Amino acid sequence: MKLPGLDDLSVHGGRVLTRIDINVPVRNGVVTDSTRITRVAPTIRRILELGGMPVLVAHLGRPNGQIVPELSLEVTVPALSAEIGSQVSFVPGPPGRGSLPAVKSASDGDVLLLENLRFVPGEESNDQAFVRELAMLGDLFCNDAFSAAHRAHASTAGVPGLLPGCAGDLMQGEIRALTNALESPQRPFVACVGGAKISSKLGLLRSLVKQVDGVVIGGGMANTFLSAQGLGVGRSLCESEMGDSARGILDVARRFDCSVTLPDDVVVAPRLETDAPCRVTSADECHPDEMILDLGPKSVEQVKSVIDTARTLIWNGPLGAFETRPFDRATRELVRHAAARSAAGEMTTVAGGGDTIAALNTAGVAGSFSYVSTAGGAFLEWVEGKPLPGIQALLATEGDSS
Repeated sequence: MKLPGLDDLSVHGGRVLTRIDINVPVRNGVVTDSTRITRVAPTIRRILELGGMPVLVAHLGRPNGQIVPELSLEVTVPALSAEIGSQVSFVPGPPGRGSLPAVKSASDGDVLLLENLRFVPGEESNDQAFVRELAMLGDLFCNDAFSAAHRAHASTAGVPGLLPGCAGDLMQGEIRALTNALESPQRPFVACVGGAKISSKLGLLRSLVKQVDGVVIGGGMANTFLSAQGLGVGRSLCESEMGDSARGILDVARRFDCSVTLPDDVVVAPRLETDAPCRVTSADECHPDEMILDLGPKSVEQVKSVIDTARTLIWNGPLGAFETRPFDRATRELVRHAAARSAAGEMTTVAGGGDTIAALNTAGVAGSFSYVSTAGGAFLEWVEGKPLPGIQALLATEGDSS
């Protein structure tokens, strides 16, 4: 897939309406993880180097079309300015027509950040009146928010229809990495999939078992697979109503000769609590008053052996309740094992999703993976093979950007 890029547009002297993803965690008015800001900064700097004026639009949280002061993007200005190496000017008030005076009065070299797009109901509904208001703010459009590309919103799918558009450097890199991993992977090709619920990743799993040589399933979703095979999982997080879906995935995996690795032993505890008393037991011996919260040591070694066979590894989701000690052990140990093989050049590793990034950062190995995608939902839908509205809109603009 070849998307138009910044080099395909006449950026010099133009206002570049730039959709970025700086939906970052904030605590007490301070950004606590600036990973997404760091990743988008090169595109903003390059627009400046090309002689363009970046007019940045983004969202924070889910204000549902209402003005929610604690979700104002103004909180990101210090971190954004530091990463870009240039002072960012914040434009208060809902973005749109009201932002036009500030945009028109800006000078060459300025970087503007508009207020939270999702303060305006028309953003998520892709309202065409709001699309036109946004398009008034730029001469060109650059989408560098791959993580929002699965949303048919005004700023992702609407604006490219009115302005010459391109993909930013981060989006280009995301697509290149995922395309290389999924369309022409070195084999054996293995996927590690974790997280809380199978219902949120049904499409992903159905797609993966047809593409890869092996799938490791962990986290809360593994409990649903264990339950579907008649094992008791006590008070564990489990979508028992998804039993037929779980069995169906296992059937498809068998038909496509894809091995599925489920926990053999597990760590159980009476409650999910830091340093809660816990024990290791086989996966079929969870007591009715216990919860399965992590992989046991035997399962960890089993997963390591699966990873050791791989030449390409795709990872989405933690394999245990990694936010709570000591149930972070398996995920930490396994991402470090994968990172070591990746750093040694023994396999290509691609990871994606917010929880996955947090797990890699906590383990200190994000830099050792071949590529870490900032996207969650878009990452999953791309792996499933679904068309992404934000990407399709840019493809439709190709040839209209001269």
